[in-house]
Amino acid sequence: MKQKDSFKDTTGRLAARFGLSQADITPPIGIYSRNWGAAAFDQAKAIHQPLMMHCLYIASFDQPPAIIVTADLGWWKNAADEKTLRFALLEHFDLDESQLIFALSHTHAGPSICSSDAGQPGGQLIVPYLKFLTQQAISCIETARSTLFKGSLIWNYGVCDLASDRDLKVDAQYLIGYNPLKTADTTLLVGRLHDSAENLKAVICNYACHPTSFAHENDLISPDFVGEMRNTVESVLAVPCLFLQGASGDLAPRRQYVKDPTIVEANGKQLGYAVLATLAQEQHSHKNWGFREALISGAPLACWEFQEQPVSTDFRQTVLSVEVPYKNLPSPEAILKEYESCTDRVLKDRLWRKYNTCKSIGNKKEAIIPVWIWKMGDAVLVAQANEAYSCYQMEVRAQFPDHTIVFINIANGYVGYLAPRELYDKDIYAVWQSPYASGSLEILIEQTNLGIQTLLTDETRLD
Repeated sequence: MKQKDSFKDTTGRLAARFGLSQADITPPIGIYSRNWGAAAFDQAKAIHQPLMMHCLYIASFDQPPAIIVTADLGWWKNAADEKTLRFALLEHFDLDESQLIFALSHTHAGPSICSSDAGQPGGQLIVPYLKFLTQQAISCIETARSTLFKGSLIWNYGVCDLASDRDLKVDAQYLIGYNPLKTADTTLLVGRLHDSAENLKAVICNYACHPTSFAHENDLISPDFVGEMRNTVESVLAVPCLFLQGASGDLAPRRQYVKDPTIVEANGKQLGYAVLATLAQEQHSHKNWGFREALISGAPLACWEFQEQPVSTDFRQTVLSVEVPYKNLPSPEAILKEYESCTDRVLKDRLWRKYNTCKSIGNKKEAIIPVWIWKMGDAVLVAQANEAYSCYQMEVRAQFPDHTIVFINIANGYVGYLAPRELYDKDIYAVWQSPYASGSLEILIEQTNLGIQTLLTDETRLD
């Protein structure tokens, strides 16, 4: 049982020097942008809202700096494309791998970022666009680094019920869509960045929900609900709003797979208003809401108040290497042969994705999943490349109730889904799409918990 002096809100704080920047990364009209097997077209015809890139540069007072770059993009089909971009940034800024997180929002209405799609309609624009992304990322980081200010990053939990469970069983078939029979993780985590004078400089929205409002009928380039979320927050606060996609493998909006932009924007407004609601309670960088005393009234009352709270400057980064098993996968050559003989447009699209995944894996039997863990004062950031189910963030957060935990899916790469063991005997997309064998998510959860515990208790860097 907690002692009364430990009763306080779970609020993560970090004091450091921070830099911010943003850039427009909207691709040219005509670039290959077919993200849905059921789509009848290959190229977007117009722009719904611009795609954006943001950079948060964090310079510790006594440790190496670290950088988060966010981008309104979907996912990496080709591992080499992701590594080319990220390693170019590491080399340009002379960074260790642990110091950089390049996170995608996972919009399903963006351009292809796969160089292997060069032969598709509009595919000739992909490689130049990838080079453009690298240039924009370098420019963003340089700008953020040049605008450093002393400040505090404060995290608070909120709630938003935009996300719903999306594994729906209809008769004997599992579909991906709103499942009203299961409760979803609706946890929202909001970061507010202040300068030393307590002026708000930026807001960070960390939320788990697939940006699949737009779907196969949509012919617009769009950040999906993330764009309107940002518009809603920024129009009120007049500061940049960054988005970090959480562990959303099983989560998506109730209203999705639409062509109507107003429905997409309504989803974004819902999340944006939830961010603003979470920010409505004033927070102080050096104060926390803590238990003061018991007071006998008509009833025995627990009285709380703002109390001085030292802001931690402890900022360290590490990368775990978590080994999990692959399934028995077919060879890339066999998949390519099947792809070349296939005449069904939808099945051909599935095979092409499967080919790119297996090509990057080769003949390996075990996978190494890198997990970035940053101790950010009283908060902990966890980032990895796959589409983990929400139980990942729920179980880890439950293991560390006294620490704010930031979760990021699709960071520094992409391979596939990480679904719970109990789903592996069911015909669910997230299971048959993934190259990972049953039990992989459970291994990842266990190793993440151990990695966080080590970082919290060991003042030295993990190897």
